[in-house]
Amino acid sequence: MSTENGILIGGVDQQQVVMNPRMANRHGMIAGATGTGKTVTMQILAEEFSKAGVPVLMADVKGDVSGLMCAATAHPKIDERIEAIGITDYEMVANPVVFWDLYGKKGHPVRATISELGPLLISNLLDLNETQTGVMYAAFKIADDNGMLLLDLEDLQALLGFMAENASELRGDYGNFTSASIGAIQRDLLVLEEQDAEVFLGEPVLQLDDLMRQDFSGRGIINILDVTTIISRGPKLYATFLLWLMAELFENMPEVGDADKPKFVMFFDEAHLLFDDAPKALVDKIEQVVRLIRSKGIGVYFVSQSPLDIPEDVLGQLGMKIQHALRAFTPKEQKAVKVVAENFRANEEIDTEKVITELGVGEALVSVLDGDGVPTPVEQILIRPPQSRIGPASDDERKEQIKRSPIGDRYDESENRESAMEKLNARAEEQLRKAEEEEERIQAEKDAKEAAKIAEREAREAEKERKRLEREAAREEKKRRAGSGRQTAGEAMMKSIARSVGTQIGRRVIRGVLGSLFGGR
Repeated sequence: MSTENGILIGGVDQQQVVMNPRMANRHGMIAGATGTGKTVTMQILAEEFSKAGVPVLMADVKGDVSGLMCAATAHPKIDERIEAIGITDYEMVANPVVFWDLYGKKGHPVRATISELGPLLISNLLDLNETQTGVMYAAFKIADDNGMLLLDLEDLQALLGFMAENASELRGDYGNFTSASIGAIQRDLLVLEEQDAEVFLGEPVLQLDDLMRQDFSGRGIINILDVTTIISRGPKLYATFLLWLMAELFENMPEVGDADKPKFVMFFDEAHLLFDDAPKALVDKIEQVVRLIRSKGIGVYFVSQSPLDIPEDVLGQLGMKIQHALRAFTPKEQKAVKVVAENFRANEEIDTEKVITELGVGEALVSVLDGDGVPTPVEQILIRPPQSRIGPASDDERKEQIKRSPIGDRYDESENRESAMEKLNARAEEQLRKAEEEEERIQAEKDAKEAAKIAEREAREAEKERKRLEREAAREEKKRRAGSGRQTAGEAMMKSIARSVGTQIGRRVIRGVLGSLFGGR
C-alpha cells in the first residue's frame, strides 16, 4: 500500500514506517534467521513497487513467492495486524506476474551467452584459480581477435581444444598456457554440464525490456525467477545470472538523475551466494556496480540470514535496512548480533542488540532514508500484511499465468548461430581438406617420380636391346655376306693371278700358265 508519504513497510501502535520512493534506488538489506518473515517482507515490498509502476525481479528460492499472482485470503491475524498498524485502505488483490526459470520448466527460459558473461564471471562460475583465470582471459581474447562468438559450453570446449592443439603458435601473442591448465578447465566444464548449465548458456538472450514492463493499468510487472532447483544443484549459476543481469543493467540503462522512483528493482535472495568464495576482483566489481547503478534508477535489495554475509564495502551502500530476528546461541552468533546492532542509527528508546534476538515472526527493526538521504533512527515494527497470497500458487494457476504471459513463446526455442564451435570445425575441416590435398599432391609427385624412374629404366633397357639387336644384325649380315661371297678354286686362282700380274715373276707365271692353257710353250 503506497501512502502519500511513500511506500508503507509496517508500523506499530498506529505509527507507520514508510520508505521515500526517491530513495528506493539507494538499495537495501533484508536479513534474519530462517522462518522469521524475510520472504513476506520481500513480498510486500514487491507489491508496493508494482503499484508504484516499478517493475520488479525477485528470486523464488523456496517456491513460495508465486502466490503474488493471487489475491490474499481473509484471516483474523491479518485483521489484527491491519488494526495494529493503522492501515485504512487494505485490499486483497492479485499482482501482474511473469514467471521465469533458468531451466525453462516453471517459467520462460532465461539465457545468456558465454561471451556476454565474460571471463571474470565464467572463471568465478568454474571456481578457477589465478593461473586458470589467466587462460580464460586468453581464450576470450583469441575468440575476439578471430571473430568467434562464444555462445554456449560447446563453443568454449571447442576453443579450449583449439588452444591446446595450437599452444606453440599462440604463445607469442597470448602468453604461455599449459595443457594441464586447459585440461583442468575442461573438466570443470564437464561438471557444469552435469548441472544442466547448457540450458541457461545460449541464445536467444534475455532482453532487458522484457523485464521492465508495466501492465495495461500502469502497474509494474513482478518478474518471479524460479530457482528452487538450481539453488541446490548449481548455486554458483544462480549467482552468476544475478551478477550478469546487474552488470547488463548498469551498462545498458541510461542515466536518470534524481528520479521520483526507481526504474527497476531487484531482490537478491540468498545473497551470500554472490560473494561466497568470490575472488577479490569480482567483489570489487560488484561493489563498483552497486555504487554506480543507482544513477541508472536501479534499486538492489539483498536478502540473507545476516548482514555480515555481505562485504562491508557493499553493506555500507545499502540505505534501507530491515532486520528480522537473529539467533545468538554461540559466541560467534552473539558477536554477529552486536555488529548488526551497531550498524543501525541508535534510538534511545530501543536496546537494539537485545531486541534483535527477541523479535517475533513478522516483526523487524527498520531504518530507512529520509528525504535528505539520512538514515532514520531504528524502529521496531510489525511488517504489514501482504495483499496477495502468502504461499505458492498451484501448478495449474502457474501454467495458466504462463499461457497468458505477454512474453509469449519468443524464448521457448533455443537458437544456434554460427559460433566458435562451427568456425573451429570448419577450420579443422579445411585444414583436413588441405592436408588431404597435400598428401595427394605429395603422393602424385612420388608416383610421377617413380613412373619417371621406371620409364628411364625401360628406356635404358630398350636402348641396350636395340644395340644388342644391331650387333646381332651386323653379325648376321657379316655372316650372310661371308656366306654369299665364298670363292671357287678358279676365282681364287684368277684373283691371285690378278694380284700377281704386277710382278715380273708373276708375269712369267702367267705366261707359263696361259701357254699351257692355249698350247704354247
